Amino acid sequence: MDKSAGQKRAAHHLFPPLTPYDQRMLDVGDGHVLHVEQCGNPDGVPVVVLHGGPGGGCSPSMRRYFDPDAYRIVLFDQRGCGRSRPHASTEANTTWHLIADIEKIRKTLGIDRWVVFGGSWGATLSLLYAQKHPDRAAYLILRGVFLLTRAELDWFYGGGAGRFWPDLWARFRDLIPEDERGDLIEAYGKRLFSGNRAQEIRYAQAWANWENALASISSHGRVGNSPADYALAFARIENHYFRNGGFLECDGQILRDLPLIADIPASIVQGRYDMICPPDAAWTLAQNWPRAELRFAPMAGHALSEPGISDELVRTTCNLLRQTGQLGL
Repeated sequence: MDKSAGQKRAAHHLFPPLTPYDQRMLDVGDGHVLHVEQCGNPDGVPVVVLHGGPGGGCSPSMRRYFDPDAYRIVLFDQRGCGRSRPHASTEANTTWHLIADIEKIRKTLGIDRWVVFGGSWGATLSLLYAQKHPDRAAYLILRGVFLLTRAELDWFYGGGAGRFWPDLWARFRDLIPEDERGDLIEAYGKRLFSGNRAQEIRYAQAWANWENALASISSHGRVGNSPADYALAFARIENHYFRNGGFLECDGQILRDLPLIADIPASIVQGRYDMICPPDAAWTLAQNWPRAELRFAPMAGHALSEPGISDELVRTTCNLLRQTGQLGL
């Protein structure tokens, strides 16, 4: 396979928009059917893209970080979001269900080993998937690292990020009565699952707005309301996972289990000024993972679309093509 196109490409340019050559709805059991798509080269290096949230869904832009002549790009909407069904459902929707879904997709598509690419919650899921199936993850590319610890949740939903954005924090916090503000994740959860659709939409949009407003380093803090269907899936699923500690065995499980993936190489791209997933998580991960290389994007926040982050990710996917023989891909 000729991999020269990706190697020669300037890293700061995303690849042209791609049209999937395969789209399907895959029944994964428990009443869930996932939207799965493939694009690029059917004989290329397989890569699975894990979106954020949880509950965010995939977007066409996520296809554009890979040379389409060299990569076989697999994307899917996780349970309850995007084009997967049932929409906004949290039934039979846990981290371990999602990891089983990734394996079912891999087997269905006849892929032996693949590159795992994920940002934010997608980085969390990438790490947990690799720890569960280290023989199937050939390489990890992570962005905006989130280790799903209590400290990270407290930062974002307990007032840490709010010290930098006090006006937006007040708007998010003040929708909750004062006597419930000690646990905003729980307080929002009561309203996101109240059964009153108008109330659920109101609080879902507030939840999504708080996160969206802090995603970019160039944010001015003003964001419009997300569409109701998107906000409901995003907020309900994210809140469901966070109320349950990501369904992990213990706080800090990912770092505890790093020895399971000690031999898997990885590239980590982290925005230096990430307000949603502060950089110390990426730093701690890299310091404890001998085969992981960490690159900070110096003037970037959290979003995948930040120019500095896009630069590093495209550079990484292009450089990785030189190593596919060593990785057995």
